[in-house]
Amino acid sequence: MDISTRRKKQQAMMTELLERKIRLHAQNLYDQRGEAEGSELEDWVRAESQVLEKSILAPLYRKTKAASQESDGFEENSNSQPHPTDSIACEACS
Repeated sequence: MDISTRRKKQQAMMTELLERKIRLHAQNLYDQRGEAEGSELEDWVRAESQVLEKSILAPLYRKTKAASQESDGFEENSNSQPHPTDSIACEACS
């Protein structure tokens, strides 16, 4: 495996880990709101902001997500984020 391929795989893995952390935090926010429906996007955006502000990997995450949206044909403002209730509660957020 060449260096470029290895780097891309490592970046993809780091992005996936960050997204999982965001998803877990969004789930925690959803749970804190009493599992009331209708604010999933707000939970996601808030969780994404809170997780990324503490991460040195934020630029990589944003770059990877932007590139992914472009290659998938999504516009920058589209809601392609996973539903925050698809995972378990965030242990680190409790």
